[in-house]
Amino acid sequence: MTALADPPVDRPAPTTPAASGRRRPRSRAGRTMRGGKLAYAFLAVAVLVSAFPFYWTIVAASRSNAELAQVPPALLPGRHLFRNFEAVVQEADIGKALLNSFIVSGSITVGTVLCCTLAGFAFAKLRFRGRGALLAITVGTMMIPPQLGVIPLFMLIAELQWANQLQAVILPGLVSAFGVFFMRQYLVQSLPDELIEAARVDGASTARVFWSIVVPIARPGMAVLGLLTFMAAWNDFFWPVVALSSSEPTVQVALRQLGGGYVHDQSVIMAGTLLGTLPVLLVFGLLGRQIVGGIMQGAVKG
Repeated sequence: MTALADPPVDRPAPTTPAASGRRRPRSRAGRTMRGGKLAYAFLAVAVLVSAFPFYWTIVAASRSNAELAQVPPALLPGRHLFRNFEAVVQEADIGKALLNSFIVSGSITVGTVLCCTLAGFAFAKLRFRGRGALLAITVGTMMIPPQLGVIPLFMLIAELQWANQLQAVILPGLVSAFGVFFMRQYLVQSLPDELIEAARVDGASTARVFWSIVVPIARPGMAVLGLLTFMAAWNDFFWPVVALSSSEPTVQVALRQLGGGYVHDQSVIMAGTLLGTLPVLLVFGLLGRQIVGGIMQGAVKG
């Protein structure tokens, strides 16, 4: 006699996100997560609030002074933008000021990024006597207001006969305590000791290790520090107005010459502000790609 087999039972096929027509957001590390409508709404509001001051600068720069005084104010760009730009060029030597600001900000940025990366590498990975004390002193200088050093610094540049010259603004800003601390913290986390030890075994010197290993790894951090340094140097007003004369102004010093008279022409002032803001946006666009590219390159696992 043959045993009767149990009749097959129809079991439902396992459902997958593709079969059900819905994709579930993935929350594990390294996978994509999707935000809800509330998150997108919050981001949209944040973007609008952040971009509105720049948009209002464009609107005010393209209007006349009388139109800006209207109630309610106009919220759309006008037709006086290029006329206001011409007024900026006539009232202030904005071309020379832009060139001076590029020279000052570019020199300070290159010097700060290079010197702070070198110092950060030394504090992060090299062993030498007094390293902790020197780092503490460097970080401690961040608590001193920069205004306290204006008088002795001006006496120094006067003794060197650098008054009313661009090097009086460039040289004091070539190194920053924040930059040293920032690069030190970045390299502690991003630079493995094994890479340095392997390079030492291969006979590489400290300079070769820095240029061949440290600089490629530190490129995203250097881009962030360069962007912050350029913006700070470009927007600096206090020290340039003390050290430089009206014949060698930077952008921020030249902007105070705009809109003179009994009634200040706010539209001309906003046009000059717009001209002074565009180079910063250009630098942000260039270094922003470098920052994102470096982060994505570091996120790829070999």
